[in-house]
Order: sequence, then C-alpha cells, then structure tokens
Amino acid sequence: MDEEHAGRPLRYGWTTGSCATAAARAAFDALITGQFADPIEIVLPDGARTHFALACTEFGEGFARAGVIKDAGDDPDVTHGALVLATVRLAPRGSGVVFCAGAGVGTVTKPGLPLPPGEPAINPVPRAMMSANIAEVAQLHGCSADAIVEIAIPGGEALAQKTLNPRLGILGGLSILGTTGIVVPYSCAAWVHSIHRGVDVARAQGLTHIAGATGSVSEKAVQHFHDLPEDALIDMGDFVGGLLKYLRRRPIETLTIGGGFAKMAKLGQGMLDLHARRGAVDLDVLAEHAIAAGGDTRLAERIRAANTGLDALERAAAAGINLAESIADAAWRTAAKAVEGGANRLDIVVVDRTGHVIATTGFRALH
Repeated sequence: MDEEHAGRPLRYGWTTGSCATAAARAAFDALITGQFADPIEIVLPDGARTHFALACTEFGEGFARAGVIKDAGDDPDVTHGALVLATVRLAPRGSGVVFCAGAGVGTVTKPGLPLPPGEPAINPVPRAMMSANIAEVAQLHGCSADAIVEIAIPGGEALAQKTLNPRLGILGGLSILGTTGIVVPYSCAAWVHSIHRGVDVARAQGLTHIAGATGSVSEKAVQHFHDLPEDALIDMGDFVGGLLKYLRRRPIETLTIGGGFAKMAKLGQGMLDLHARRGAVDLDVLAEHAIAAGGDTRLAERIRAANTGLDALERAAAAGINLAESIADAAWRTAAKAVEGGANRLDIVVVDRTGHVIATTGFRALH
C-alpha cells in the first residue's frame, strides 16, 4: 500500500459492466417513461442493489442516451474516470436485447474468447446484467424487454492500447468487463482474467507452445529465443500461479516461463506470486545454490551480504559460478509441480536486464 492510502481501508469501485448497466437501464427507463431517473438503481449479479449518478443524459429521435463516470475506487484501473455511454433504442417485440459496440468499445477478432469473432467486446456477465435490468424495468411498466443497446467509451481506443486487448485480438477499443460488478482494489483478478483469455486465444489459434513472461524485456527475449508468434506470448506479470493453475484445465503441449533473475529466484523458492509485496529474494537460499554449483563458503558469505538478487548474481559470476543456471533448475521444479499435467514439456528462461538469455533449462518432459 502506498502513502496515499496508508491508514485507511482501500475503496472498492465499479466495473465497466456495472457502469454500462446503469447507463443502459437509465436510457431504457427514459424511453419508457419520458424522463431520466437520477440516480438510477441497478441490480448486481448477486442480487444486491446500488445506485449510480448520471453524468449526462440525452433524448434523440428514437433513442435515449445516458452516461456514467467509472469510479474504480483505489484500484489502478486505466478506465478509472472514463465516461461509459449507453444509447438505447426500442426493438421489435421478441428480438430481446441486442448489443452493439460504439466508439471506444472493441470488437472481437480472434477465437478463444468468451465471445465469437465479430461480436462487440461486451462480456457475457455484463450482457446478462444489462438484460436483467432492462427486463426488470419492462416488467415494472408492463412492456416488452426488447432493445438495441450500444455501449461507447469516448477515448476508449487510446486507453485500450494500455491493456492486453490488442494482443487478445480485441480491436478498436476497450472491453466491457466484470463478473461481480465490483472492482476489488489492487486485486489480481483483472490481470489473471487476461492471462486466462490469452491462453484461450493461443489454444484457439492451434498453437502448441506458449510462453509466460514477467515483463516486456523477458518477453521479447523469450520470443526471439524460441521464435514464437505474438499470439503465443502471455503477459503473466507477477502472476505465474495464475498461468500455471489455469493450464491444469486448459493444457498445452509446450510451456516456457521466462523472467529476470530475481523473479525466477523467487519462483525457485516456491513463490507463485512474484510481486515484491509477497516477499524478497532469499539470499540464504541463493548462497546454498552457489555452494551446490561449486562455490565455496567465502562466496556464500558474500552472497548473504549482497544488497539484492542482482548483486548476488554478479558476486557469483565474479567467482566463476553461473548462479542463474541453478536458479533456473529450482524454478523449473516449482513450475512443474504447480502446472500438474497442464503441459507436456516445460523450460525456464532467465533473462538479464539488457534482454540477454543468461540461463535456460532446455525443454524437459513433465510426464
């Protein structure tokens, strides 16, 4: 937790799905009643009810439009403060709710996602939320719940470049996401969700080898090292466990895990969340690895006195010991145990800060 939030609980926020639902419900209700209810009440997936203030409203020929400003709470969400707009038109009886992507909302272009190519990137749960809320309004007023709902996020196409959407084949803007309607601050849920979708897209493309990397430098190094296409790359960040555990349900033939020395050292220690808040590199463990690799007790003491994992690596290298190779082996053992049948072959690639591969286990069979 940073200084800005110290001393107080982190504030929860609302997903884009909840904001889109509030805007869509308000616009549909206005079409039926001739006026906008502000604030507008919606029903969340768990049945709880909450209210949203409307940022803008508009009537036009055959449509009503409402907008809600997304409040992500204390979560570092790129869509925090974005305006989520819903333009609603009545549809012929029996047509149900039809969804369209407006400006700033992406379109699915690759298989493997919860929606087929060609569909607007409005995920199934937000669609269900909007449909349920429109149905409730229709029941209250004795009319049919048939509507065309267009969701837009002004500036969303630029914001989407800061997300994994382009890699997942969601083009033209953001996704409308959410499973509970609530954003839990600093949760890994959104990132892990992207990891899962990345695996699904790779599998749907028929790829048999994917690579999870902890950052952009290691990702580029692994891609070059194994000559992998873009769709095979999974930006797992610190959430290696999110990737490995998902592969138990969605197996792949060949898996590579790549990262910097410190991240792979923590994986070798048995950690599946590699963020600094979860713990630091254990210098005692590194000293033991150095001895096992042929180092003497003097080197072990120097490693225990190191400032960082990188410092330990350099001290070992100065003594002629490739500590990265030993770390790669340890990381392989942790990953192999965690993936539990989710891949047939696994290798670990350790990368330095300049993007050079400094150690690799090579592919080893998991069965």
